[in-house]
Amino acid sequence: MVGGSQLRQAEPGEGYEVFHTDCPARDVVDHVTSRWGVWVLISLRSNDLRFYQLRESIQGISEKMLAQTLRTLVEDGLIWRKVEPTTPPQVTYGLTEFGRDVGEPLAQLFDRITRRLSPRSAG
Repeated sequence: MVGGSQLRQAEPGEGYEVFHTDCPARDVVDHVTSRWGVWVLISLRSNDLRFYQLRESIQGISEKMLAQTLRTLVEDGLIWRKVEPTTPPQVTYGLTEFGRDVGEPLAQLFDRITRRLSPRSAG
């Protein structure tokens, strides 16, 4: 995963050329839809979480990949990071307004899939 791409609000009539490889919006879409980006955004949809809570909630992610994914999503402006000056430092993450806006359709997609896979819906 490469570094974040801070996006700014587009002016009316202005857009991004998302099919061009150098488009910053394309980078953010790549980060959001990466293997771990989706799970980080879904994990943070209800609560702010500390690093170890995120690591425990997203089974299969290594500490290195979680740290890299979080760093990129912070740089993209999708999540915020707060460090408490304790020993050891307590680091908490949460969704920004942009992150909630982007994460909501992902959460809805996840909810639809899990409802469809639910044994109660079989029949």
